[in-house]
Amino acid sequence: MLVTIIWFLVILSVIVISHEFGHFIIARANGIRVNEFDVGMGPTLFSFKRGETVFALKLLPLGGACIFDSMEDMELPGTKTEENEESVDMTSDPRSFRNATIWARMSTVLAGPVFNFILAMIFAMIIVSKAGTDLPTVQGLTEGRPALESGLSVGDTIVSINGEKIHVWRDISLISILNSGEELTFEYLHNGEKFTTTITPAYSEEDARYYIGIEGGSDFKECKGTDLFKYSWYELVFNFRNTLKSLKQLVLGKLSRDAVSGPVGIAQVVGESYDVAKDYGVTSVILTMMNIAMLLSVNLGVINLLPLPAIDGGRLVFLLVELVRGKPVPPKYEGIVHLAGFIMFFIITILVLFNDISKFF
Repeated sequence: MLVTIIWFLVILSVIVISHEFGHFIIARANGIRVNEFDVGMGPTLFSFKRGETVFALKLLPLGGACIFDSMEDMELPGTKTEENEESVDMTSDPRSFRNATIWARMSTVLAGPVFNFILAMIFAMIIVSKAGTDLPTVQGLTEGRPALESGLSVGDTIVSINGEKIHVWRDISLISILNSGEELTFEYLHNGEKFTTTITPAYSEEDARYYIGIEGGSDFKECKGTDLFKYSWYELVFNFRNTLKSLKQLVLGKLSRDAVSGPVGIAQVVGESYDVAKDYGVTSVILTMMNIAMLLSVNLGVINLLPLPAIDGGRLVFLLVELVRGKPVPPKYEGIVHLAGFIMFFIITILVLFNDISKFF
């Protein structure tokens, strides 16, 4: 349990720090004053001031904040400190967030999610350099499944499904898992020639899901040189697609509540993954934790780009409105919207936490 908690906190902290560091470094590059750099939420455990910025560690390891001058609407209850309450004339201060150019503010807001993707790419390169990548090669055809009559053969390489490019075997697995019986058009290479076939997945009453009947996932390729960059990018693309498709399934109501996990559920996954990986040595544990961190970092990046209040995507919407109309939305109205968003996310967090705990009973 202790090891699980430590790994969970390390993974979450690295992801949050990366996100907030993105905001911080681009804000500084744009000349915007950063009042506070928070890791976590709630009461402050300890803090120190370096230059003009207060760096604080909060009690709850659930998120963070990069607080700028004139961005009071971004602050959560309990995030102000004596250092950032010093009076500054926001109307004339060129280093306040609201007085920065529209492009400086947009790049600063975008920087958080972008740095999450950069972190995920770094993890992907380390993982792929050590473990290689799973090629989309057909290694078997399951008896009684539709693929057996499709024309596919062992050794064929899947190139695309319904026009979606296939780079790794997990692309095929994800499409198969999320399929609800829709017809799939496969493009594949057989002896160097490209062919097309159509497969309609068959429903399994026993497993309550649809199957294509293609086996694979163990044809691994070592990646060095240009292959390392290429397949690391494919790894990032897979996690990006995974996140988007999962969100779509959630919105459409095709995922059960058991498929949604919050902090407790993530910690459980970390613990279970550690238990499996530890038997194969320290390297296996580190790569497994990096893989979880990579997926969570992409998740955080994607979710923060959604046009919802209280997160980066919602702030970008207001900046885009300002760009179109030529003047900003009054701060008080933007603040009301973000406050409503914060309340909404707080309620969702409580519900997800309750759902996580209920899985144990």
